[in-house]
Amino acid sequence: MLATPGKDVDPTDPEIVRLTESLFGTMRVSPGCVGLAAPQVGLSLRVFVVDVTGHPKARTCHGAFALCNAEVVEATRWEKGREGCMSVPDLTGDVRRAGRVLVVGQAPGSGERVELRTDAFEARALQHEIDHCAGLLFLDRVAGAHAVYPRKTYL
Repeated sequence: MLATPGKDVDPTDPEIVRLTESLFGTMRVSPGCVGLAAPQVGLSLRVFVVDVTGHPKARTCHGAFALCNAEVVEATRWEKGREGCMSVPDLTGDVRRAGRVLVVGQAPGSGERVELRTDAFEARALQHEIDHCAGLLFLDRVAGAHAVYPRKTYL
């Protein structure tokens, strides 16, 4: 499921609204989780949630939000950064991503067009979740095995 590109959704479908509520619930009870996409819970759909509120690396923060059918339409300031993922719990990796992005998607419920300009950590989180919706994991973007590390565990 994780390697299968997600299908576009009708953001006004009540099932999609319920899905985003469920994604938020799962994200909030998962320590350190700042985003979750439908493919991570077994649904090959282009839907995800993000919330970087309070994260020390966040320079922009749009609060908790959900997006459907999102895509990056502008990307600048490329940089390498360490990423982890709930779907790959034992590893982290260095991934090159845009440090500033403009993402366009649709709001669940209303279907309204949403444009988000984000920087730094929030931009990275958005790109990570959009990748999940495209059937990609962060490991698909690392430069090689030398850029993959065991996840640190804290007691």
